Amino acid sequence: MPLTRDFRETVKTRAGRDPAFRAGLYQEAVQALLDGDLGTAKILLRDTINATAGYARLAAIVDVPEKSLMRMFGPNGNPRAENLIAVVAALKEACGLSLTVYAAPRRRKHARAPQPAAP
Repeated sequence: MPLTRDFRETVKTRAGRDPAFRAGLYQEAVQALLDGDLGTAKILLRDTINATAGYARLAAIVDVPEKSLMRMFGPNGNPRAENLIAVVAALKEACGLSLTVYAAPRRRKHARAPQPAAP
């Protein structure tokens, strides 16, 4: 069954009317960055950019040419840390969000109980 609406347009429409959805897109993108998954982070940031500020507006905010931003977040893009930080900060403001990072210890797997020694 063919899709009746472009995925990007569907995401953009939902992000425009649903603040929780916008926040979720942004949160997942930042979490991927913090987890060291740059590939996923770029995809999610690209979706967030397209669904919220758009490349033209974002380029004006971060003072980076629009085409450069598009390349940075493309499949072969390799954004510098300063550009990533600027984009994350600009999207936070454009989406009307605050960002708080919590650090928590990982849950440890239960250690196996010692096996009795064979007689």
